[in-house]
Amino acid sequence: MNTLTATAGSARESNKDLLIPYVAPYLAFVAIASLLGGYLTFEWNYVLRLLFVVPLLIFYWRSYVPLRGPKSPLISGLAGAFTGILGTVMWVVLVKPFAPSEGVHWSQAGLGLRLATAGLVVPVFEELLMRGYVLRLVLQWDLLRKAGAEDAFGKAFHDSSIEQVEAGSWTLAAVVISTVVFALGHQVREWPAALAYGLLMAALWINRKDLLSCVVAHGVTNIALTLYIWNTKQWGIW
Repeated sequence: MNTLTATAGSARESNKDLLIPYVAPYLAFVAIASLLGGYLTFEWNYVLRLLFVVPLLIFYWRSYVPLRGPKSPLISGLAGAFTGILGTVMWVVLVKPFAPSEGVHWSQAGLGLRLATAGLVVPVFEELLMRGYVLRLVLQWDLLRKAGAEDAFGKAFHDSSIEQVEAGSWTLAAVVISTVVFALGHQVREWPAALAYGLLMAALWINRKDLLSCVVAHGVTNIALTLYIWNTKQWGIW
């Protein structure tokens, strides 16, 4: 295992200060789905998510780490697209045995809203949170812990910044914990697929050293999965 390290340097905001910018879009998306799902139609549920989440992403954009890394963005985009297709196949194979036979049927408008939301918005805030914030925060904690620092998590959370982490850096703990956190954001029946997919995204981050490839892959997977479900009418998969 090649263990890379975080780089030293000045940072604009501590991880504590960055928590809300990274978590807010995710929590808004989940809260609307969970708290208002029973009161809204499928279509209005997604409209409301877009109306809340997109402005949050725009408002906090300056607080986020760059999506681009040191490598070619074109190659990262192509690598992400290929990985996204691979991830789609993997997701269907791992979820299908546990999926219910029935689910919510989508209308044409629902299809369009799901494509826009799952394909363009969700990949941005999920990858920023999971591979942009959680993985890097755990990495900093793990490095401090291994160095024998007292209150390693406190130092990583209050005194460090994910902006100090070199692109592509990782440790086993950072990959495993960020992958588990990613999986916990999904339904229980999706956990095997989400764990495998989280590892796939971590591998892409390590290989391409950027979040751009992960966002592209995540977007391609969500779009391909949406189209697969629409054409096969296997609504229970998602």
